[in-house]
Amino acid sequence: MEMIKLIKGDITKLEVDAIVNAANSSLMGGGGVDGAIHRAAGPSLHEECKEIIKKIGKLPTGEAVITGAGNLKCRYVIHTVGPIWQGGNFDEEKLLRNAYVNSLKIAKEKGIRSIAFPNISTGVYGFPKDLASDIAISAVREFLEKNPEIQQVIFVCFDEENYEIYKKKLHPNE
Repeated sequence: MEMIKLIKGDITKLEVDAIVNAANSSLMGGGGVDGAIHRAAGPSLHEECKEIIKKIGKLPTGEAVITGAGNLKCRYVIHTVGPIWQGGNFDEEKLLRNAYVNSLKIAKEKGIRSIAFPNISTGVYGFPKDLASDIAISAVREFLEKNPEIQQVIFVCFDEENYEIYKKKLHPNE
């Protein structure tokens, strides 16, 4: 089994241990992948997120939390907040790396073996797709080297542009 896999499609349909949600700090769903995950998971996800926010106020950028998956085919949803791109001088690269690494740390703690990531921060948050893919791939590769318990990471691209960028980097000879 390939440790890092690339697919183009809908992350809400995947049968993996966990999918990662590119959430906002309120965890209340929104646009893009966040809204799609909340809609597909149903009300139990919303309730669980509400309980977390009651305890912590809001989820800081780069941090991650885990919930059940409601009606989704996966077992868990790991919610992480990616940075909003502001030109690159506000620690955006570090915060994006943290979003991937902290999601993987939670996955490891929970005994998750397969995890799927969307393209965090590259939608309305405006992070440059090429740079975001470099950060995502290097963060995942470095984590997997030290943590073989996680057997598969899937990058799920919703749009063709992200898919082509990842494909060039993950499968340069194809």
